[in-house]
Amino acid sequence: MDSINAISITQTVGGLGLFLLGMIVMTDGLGILAGSSIRSVLQRFTRSPLSGVMTGAGSTALLQSSSATTVAAVGFVGAGLMSFQSALGIIIGANLGTTITGWLVVLVGFKLDLMALMFPCVFLGMLLKLLTSGRVAAVGLAVAGFGTIFIGIEQMQLGMSSMQGILSEFDPRTDTVAGRLVLVLAGAAFTALTQSSSAGVAAVLTAMYSEAITLAQGLALVIGMDIGTTVTAMMATVGGSASSRRTGYSHFVYNVMTAVMAFMLITPYVEFWKTIGTEQLAQNSQTILVAFHSGFNLLGVILVLPFAQQFARLMLRVVPESESGYTSRLDSSLLKEPALALDALCASVEAAFLALLEHIDAILSAENSMNHADLRSLQLALDETHDYADDIHLDSDRVRRPKLVNCFHVLDHLQRLHERCDEDAPSQRQLRHATDLTLDHLRLKQTVERVAQSLQEGRYDEARDLARKNSEAFSDRIETVRASILSHVADVSLEVEEATSALKVMRWFTRVSNHIAQITLHLAEIHDHEAARAEKKTRA
Repeated sequence: MDSINAISITQTVGGLGLFLLGMIVMTDGLGILAGSSIRSVLQRFTRSPLSGVMTGAGSTALLQSSSATTVAAVGFVGAGLMSFQSALGIIIGANLGTTITGWLVVLVGFKLDLMALMFPCVFLGMLLKLLTSGRVAAVGLAVAGFGTIFIGIEQMQLGMSSMQGILSEFDPRTDTVAGRLVLVLAGAAFTALTQSSSAGVAAVLTAMYSEAITLAQGLALVIGMDIGTTVTAMMATVGGSASSRRTGYSHFVYNVMTAVMAFMLITPYVEFWKTIGTEQLAQNSQTILVAFHSGFNLLGVILVLPFAQQFARLMLRVVPESESGYTSRLDSSLLKEPALALDALCASVEAAFLALLEHIDAILSAENSMNHADLRSLQLALDETHDYADDIHLDSDRVRRPKLVNCFHVLDHLQRLHERCDEDAPSQRQLRHATDLTLDHLRLKQTVERVAQSLQEGRYDEARDLARKNSEAFSDRIETVRASILSHVADVSLEVEEATSALKVMRWFTRVSNHIAQITLHLAEIHDHEAARAEKKTRA
C-alpha cells in the first residue's frame, strides 16, 4: 500500500510539473504574440477603475498571466502614464481574469476526451517552434504549452485516483472552521511555492475529480490560493519604488478582503447545493467549485469598485512617496519589461529637465526666488538615472532603440546643463551690471518659461522650435556683443573687470540656450517616434 501511495504521489507531482511547464510555455508564446499589444490596450482603454477592471480581466484571460498584466500596470503608474486609481482597477480585474483557467480545465480537461489529440498537439507545436520564426514560432510555443497542460492534468488524475486516504485527517465528518483555516493556509503555501494559482486550482479540481477531497475542502484550498498569488507580487516590490510597493500592497489587501468574505460563504454555498440535490452536487462538483472561484472574485469587484477612489487614497497614505521626485519612477522591477522601463526613463529625464528649467528661471529672476533646485540631490538623481538607462537591454528591439539613444542624448546634455547651473551660473550682481545684455537676459528668461509650459502641456514640437530659435539668436549675436563690449573697454567707458563679467554672462546665456535646444530636440524626437508608432498600429 505504501509503495502504491509513493507511486501515486510521484505521478501526481510529475503531472503538476507538466502542468506548470505547459503554463510557462503557453504564456511565453502568448506573450510574444500579444504582449506589446496588451500593453497598448491597457494604456489605451484604461481611463477609470471600471474600464481598468474590464481590460485587466480580458488581458489576463488572454495572456494566462496576471503577473504580465500587473507589471504593465505598475510600469504605467511609474512612468506617469496612468493614475494609481486606474491601475487599481487593472489589478482587481486581473484577479478575475485568472479564474478562466479553472473553466478551461473543467470544460476541456474533464468534459471532453481530447487526450488523444494532446500529444500530437505538443509535437506539432514544437515543429512550428523549431522550423519557423517570429509569430508562427510563437503560435507553436503556445500550442505545445496548451497540449502539455492537459497531459499534466491527466497524470495528476491518474496519481490522485489512489490517494483518497492521504487526506483522511480532513475527513468531511470532522469538517471544522479550524480545519478549513488550515486548508486555506495550505492553499496559500502551495501557490506561493509554485507561483501559479492556475496550477493550484487545477490540482484541486483533479483531486475532487478523483474524490480525494470534498467540495468544502476544495473551496477552502482555492480561497487560500487567491491569497497565495499576492506573495510573488509582494516579493517583487522589495526594493522597488513607492508605486510598485503601493500596487503590491493593494493586491494583498484586496485579496485578503475577498478571501475573508469567501470563507464566510463556504457553508451557505455548500448547503445551497445540497438542497438542490446530492446527486447534482456529486456530478458537477468541479464546475460548482470554479463557479464559486469566479463568483467570489466578481462579488469582490462589485463591492470594492464603488470605493476605488477611497481605497486608492488609503494606499497613498499607507505608502507615501519617499524617494526623490526625479527618480521615483525608476523601478528596478520594470527592467524585466524593457519597454516599460524605457517609458519610466523618459518620464524621469523630462522631470529632471523641468526642474533645471525652473532653477534657471530662478537664477534669471531679479527677486530672490524660492524655486532653486537642490543641485546636489539632482546630480545624484541624474547619476542614478544614467545607471538605470545602462541597465535597459532592448536586445533585438530595434524599434525602441532610437528612443533609448535619444534618452542618452538628453542625459548627456542634462549633465552639462547641470554643470552650467552649479559652477558657472552668474550672480545677481553680474546680471544687474550687464546692462548691455538686458534684452538678452529677458529673451532667455521668457524662452525658459515658455519651453517649460509647452513641455508640461505636451507640446513638444513647440518647445523644440522655441528653444531652437532662441539658441540660433544667441549664436548669431555673441560676436556682436563681444565686439561691442570690447569697444566700450577701448574707449574707457567700461572697466575690464565688468567687461570680463559681461562676456562670461553672455557665454553662459549662449551655452545654456544650446543645451536647452538640444534637449528639447531629442525629447521631441522621442514623442514624434511614439506618435508614429501609435498611428502605424491604429492603421494596422
